[in-house]
Amino acid sequence: MRLAWPIVVSTLSYSVMTLSDTLFVGRLGASALAGVGLGGVAAFTIMCFGFGLMRGVKILASQAVGAGRPERAATWLSGGLVFAVTLGVVMLGVGRLVAGQLHHLTASLAAADAAETYLAIRMLAAPIVLTYVALREHRYGLGDTRKPMVASIAGNLVNVALDYVLIVHLGWGVAGAAWSTLVGHSVELSVLALRVPWTLSPVRVADLRALWTVGLPTALQFWLEVGSFALLTTIISTTGELQLAAHQIALQVVHFCFLPTVALAEAAGVLTGHAVGAGEVRLVRRVARLAGTVGLVYMTACTVGLVVGAPFIASVFTEDPALRAVTVGLLWAGALFQIADGAAVIARGVLRGTGDVRYPALIGIVAAWVCTPPAAWLLGSVLGLGALGGWIGLCFEISAAAILFWWRLERLGWLPHARRSRARQREESRLTIAVA
Repeated sequence: MRLAWPIVVSTLSYSVMTLSDTLFVGRLGASALAGVGLGGVAAFTIMCFGFGLMRGVKILASQAVGAGRPERAATWLSGGLVFAVTLGVVMLGVGRLVAGQLHHLTASLAAADAAETYLAIRMLAAPIVLTYVALREHRYGLGDTRKPMVASIAGNLVNVALDYVLIVHLGWGVAGAAWSTLVGHSVELSVLALRVPWTLSPVRVADLRALWTVGLPTALQFWLEVGSFALLTTIISTTGELQLAAHQIALQVVHFCFLPTVALAEAAGVLTGHAVGAGEVRLVRRVARLAGTVGLVYMTACTVGLVVGAPFIASVFTEDPALRAVTVGLLWAGALFQIADGAAVIARGVLRGTGDVRYPALIGIVAAWVCTPPAAWLLGSVLGLGALGGWIGLCFEISAAAILFWWRLERLGWLPHARRSRARQREESRLTIAVA
């Protein structure tokens, strides 16, 4: 928990900024809210490949620390920064191109205009966000979770303050929400960069290749899973801006509830990496079960909170009775998969910490595409359930993934990967001694 609770705060950062935008924009009407929802999903879809690749920095850095070679972690930070800046510039350009095509994805022209404005501005922050994530994941791998937490708090305070000024007082609307988020990300990076020691190492091609090999499965999984979710959002958008707006509200609330278990998974992954690097693989399942127990208690509380508090939560975001009614139904649907969601993300975090990155990536991708978009189309569009149809698909997707991830953990399918990771650390140590 010493590692996990600061990660709760810093992991919430990206989503809290979107949540703040949603709260302030919600008073501007369903079109603006739907536009921010669509633009936000598009931004996350474009950048999530980079988010996933940066997880490789944490995995390799934590294993280096466990092997007693913390200086080696600086190499992985250097490699992460190379990828972060390069991908950030590419994604900035991709974001500008995608922004001009969003009018094809929704039946509402007003929502499309809002989405285009929001995405075009927010993607300017892509290099900034990915550089911050590289620094954050490196600190996580070292076991330092508090400095990223302080940075995320600073960024979010600035974002909320600017949301209030730009949207409420200056009337900038959706553009104000996007600009406030961009400035918030800039503050976040600046604070973290000033608080951490810059111990970079020269990057070899072999190091970049190793980082790419470890990070790529997670990056592809993130991108394809979020791509599935983007398709879900697109399908929902064809059923009307009311359904899309309700989906955006419920998504932000459920995601906010879920992120503390992401922090638990991050902490469990770091501890697992330390154990693997030290050759103590017997501790892996102990870490998984402890994190799983804490996650179960928390997600059970979230389930109860969503069931009981759904009407009140919906009323905080909107005064529209029709929008509130749809949102309540989606929040109740979200309550159904809270426990499974926590179980899945914790098990996946532990598997990644062992170096077993391909299995969770494959299962996550298959579950995302087999369950959710087909359900959204069949139940939502064909049978007329709207956004609720897609959320039923999410229930099946998340439950299937949770079962398969824990099966992998308990059957020790990760053990060969852990042994290979440990062997790599020993070989690097041997080569370092030989050179010295």
